[in-house]
Amino acid sequence: MKRHLAALLLAACAPLHAAEPSTPQPVRLAIDATQVKGPMTPIWAWFGYDEPNYTTAPNGKKLLSDIAALSPVPVYVRAHNLMTSGDGSYALKWGSTNMYSEDKDGKPVYDWTIIDGIFDTYIERGMKPLAQIGFMPEALSQRPQPYRHHWKPGTPYKEIMTGWATPPKDYAKWSELLYQWVKHSVARYGRKEVESWYWEVWNEPDGLYLIAPDTKREYFKMYDYAADAVKRALPTARIGGPHTAGAGRFMDDFLQHCLHETNYATGKTGTPLDFVAFHAKGAPKVVDGIVRMGMDAHFRHLDEGFALVEKYPELKNVPVIIGESDPEGCAACGMQTNPENAYRNGTLYASYTAASIAREYDLAARRGVNLIGAVNWSFEFEDQPWFAGFRDLATNGVNKPVLNVFRMLGKMRGERVAVTGDRAYDAARIQAAGVRGARTDIDALAAKDAHSVSVLVWNYHDDDIIDAGSPVELRIAGIPAQRVQMRHYRIDQEHGNSYAAWKRMGSPANPTPAQVAELQKASELAELAPASTLQTTDGTATVRMQLPRQAVSLVTLTY
Repeated sequence: MKRHLAALLLAACAPLHAAEPSTPQPVRLAIDATQVKGPMTPIWAWFGYDEPNYTTAPNGKKLLSDIAALSPVPVYVRAHNLMTSGDGSYALKWGSTNMYSEDKDGKPVYDWTIIDGIFDTYIERGMKPLAQIGFMPEALSQRPQPYRHHWKPGTPYKEIMTGWATPPKDYAKWSELLYQWVKHSVARYGRKEVESWYWEVWNEPDGLYLIAPDTKREYFKMYDYAADAVKRALPTARIGGPHTAGAGRFMDDFLQHCLHETNYATGKTGTPLDFVAFHAKGAPKVVDGIVRMGMDAHFRHLDEGFALVEKYPELKNVPVIIGESDPEGCAACGMQTNPENAYRNGTLYASYTAASIAREYDLAARRGVNLIGAVNWSFEFEDQPWFAGFRDLATNGVNKPVLNVFRMLGKMRGERVAVTGDRAYDAARIQAAGVRGARTDIDALAAKDAHSVSVLVWNYHDDDIIDAGSPVELRIAGIPAQRVQMRHYRIDQEHGNSYAAWKRMGSPANPTPAQVAELQKASELAELAPASTLQTTDGTATVRMQLPRQAVSLVTLTY
């Protein structure tokens, strides 16, 4: 059994390279810059993580700077444990700010030192909090002991649900804490700044994160009291939820409660709901020694959430945030304990991210919902081996290939325009059956502004196999210029790929300073070739490329 598991892990850690001949005829993608589909809303400029104290670690600050630099708009950041009691140390799936305690007489003691350090780090970089009201301070927990957990990958997930995972034992004190937190934030950062944030209550109350006899009604009460406290401190603040793990009965009942039921805090009908948030995850697994992604499950969960919002006419224009939108659920579970997570180091995570974010626009449009954000729940983990297969954007301060997808998206401006192709999957087909079998998904997301057209192209398949891929021909029409400057960025085994560079070094457990410098260079967004000038014919430019399987390209044409 041990020998079988070792073989399985080895197979999962390195994608299979299959030598197949290139398709003789190119895959054709037609981009029409005159056919606008909608705004290029930066739904991708949202990130999150469990461990808030990584924020102020040196690698955390570096990564946040890199994330902020890639986006033309402020990036939103969502973190757990912003209210958890403790000394501010970090560990897997743990963090604390100790913002609330009580003196010997039971009177509140507020300490904003650690939370200010976290939010200061965001604000200094032009980022904004999706501020999570959670979790329960020890002094307000209904079941405070044990409080601090010491979870490790491979142990049951439920072991993290300790004293922080309860409703407040005193709603008046909890409400006052939230009022004071928002009031303090306004005093420190200014009213206009805090008005641009989003506040949300708890995380996945429909799952394991809230322990109560009647979890649903207790969460509704927590939300009502939180919304009342936040709005009392800043009437123009934006608050929403429920950030459920799935879009089921719990979320449906929550929407019904906010729209039509009695508010636990005020006694009036209804509760403020400035945005709706839910989570959607995929389900990778190992099949015959190869990682197979579960994009179909991811898309079904997305569509279920959008359908619930569509159900209520009152929510027609209310912003929707996918609070966690990922290939699977446990960022802190590396590939040593979960071989199916080996996709996270290389280009499969990159191509999955490109293909899934592009389809989120289509899934939202089909349901007519106002999607503004899709949080990528991945950041960085301190004190872990190089490329250990955590769902992160960087390892030991070196960015991984997936971050370059967000760098590509950050270069896309304006409005989304029409793309058609002869090898493209549509969102409905992926939702039904994933991307399986002999055919890969070669498709694109395209955008234009007054002086440019940008085309993000991927060659994706659920199975973690890399081969030479296919020749691809882009025909980009609707260009109001006779010549354009073309730049072509690429993520593949040779470009924008620190993981491939690390493996070429022999996968050193402790890279030398010179090797780290080489990895840093390999982690940057790379161009496939020098910039060049293209002639257009009747407003159409043609771009040809060889696109390997699991590779991603960004072509920009400026004029």
